[in-house]
Amino acid sequence: MLHRRFILALTTSLVLGTAGAAEGIVLKPAQLEGLGIRTTPAGEGLAATAGQLPARVLVPVDQMRIVASPMSGRVESLSVAEGMAVKAGQEVAALSSPDALQLQREAMQAASEAALAQSAYVRDQKLYKEGLIPEARLQASRAAAAQAGALSRERSQVLSLSGAKRGRAAGSLVLVAPIDGVVLEKMVEVGERVDASAPVFRIARLSPLWLEIQVPLATADRLKPDARVDVPGVGVSGRVIGVGHAVDPVTQTVMVRAEVTDNAEALRPGQMVSAAIADTAGGGIDIAASALSHEGGRTLVFVRTEGAGGEVSFEAREVKVLEVSGTTASVQGVQAGEPVAVSGVSGLKALLTGVGAQ
Repeated sequence: MLHRRFILALTTSLVLGTAGAAEGIVLKPAQLEGLGIRTTPAGEGLAATAGQLPARVLVPVDQMRIVASPMSGRVESLSVAEGMAVKAGQEVAALSSPDALQLQREAMQAASEAALAQSAYVRDQKLYKEGLIPEARLQASRAAAAQAGALSRERSQVLSLSGAKRGRAAGSLVLVAPIDGVVLEKMVEVGERVDASAPVFRIARLSPLWLEIQVPLATADRLKPDARVDVPGVGVSGRVIGVGHAVDPVTQTVMVRAEVTDNAEALRPGQMVSAAIADTAGGGIDIAASALSHEGGRTLVFVRTEGAGGEVSFEAREVKVLEVSGTTASVQGVQAGEPVAVSGVSGLKALLTGVGAQ
């Protein structure tokens, strides 16, 4: 009752629209405070269309490779540096390793033994045709040649997989790039000793890239599959490929993963950017549900505009409600950043319907 009397006492100017409903409400600063009116920018805290969602640039997991030393040794040379582009199979480092020397020795010995066993088998074939040896001996030499050949191929394969090559200096170990990409990180220096499986380089293919975007829960729940994602100012765009299920207990945000393809080379892994997600709930702007007011079958919000002489003006604007989720509503009819009244709305509605003009 006291609140109603206070409204009746206000000196308020109403600007009438063509339909007779109040379109604008002008208040003195004291009246603004007395009604307890508070505004927040449309989309504040959600900012999906304003491009203010924090995001981190990542390399997709299937585009990242680690070049590691297959065995212990010492770094003899490095052929590439951070930031350089490499091709699959390109030499990136050379190591000297006693283990590589042992593999080379074993491969050479196995090859020699395979050659001797094959020669013995060929000789026994001739002797068997001449009737000088029994068939059992021929079968034995055939089996020995097959076994020696298999061992030689095995040793040669192990040598190849290790990076140790025949024809190079004894004990030399060559590391090559496994994919086409860019060297992101060099983890050793020339002369440094490394253990088996120690990482030497990190190489990645940098297109496409991922964005991990921190999105408020209310917005994440309404994200459309393949929603468009943009990084304003750099011309990078892509689409949403996944929405997380866990909520950060501190920020109450959900991690949304997007894949960016257009102009992805403008971004760098690890970079922090601001992202904009479009097509959420049909392109609506998120506002507090408390900002909504219903009058004559319409849903209104009160948008603050600047008045003259220190006065404050509010425009009663009809909006289309797309969805209400908890304390948040998604609407069409307001622009991101426009100041919308979120408290004191009942007082503004009373003035709109003519209570304050009596």
